[in-house]
Amino acid sequence: MAKAEISWKGHTEEGTKREVYAQKVGDRWKFFARGQRYDRWLAMEEPPLQDWLELLDAVQRRIGRRLQRPEEEARIKKAIAERYPGTTF
Repeated sequence: MAKAEISWKGHTEEGTKREVYAQKVGDRWKFFARGQRYDRWLAMEEPPLQDWLELLDAVQRRIGRRLQRPEEEARIKKAIAERYPGTTF
């Protein structure tokens, strides 16, 4: 994976396992998901709030290790606020 990619494992709302990764392209983040190891990665047009929060957490940890610029945290929080009004951090 490239440096601009962050991945994690989780579950869908139905309880099935899935892998997700977010890739930074310019100032935007693109999300991709797959169910199992050999499934194809599918682009997610509207990722759920939980995926955005996972990305925010990962970026905050990377900022602490100086692997990500501090401005990125504010960009992600702004993107979350635009998509999900009323969300608190």
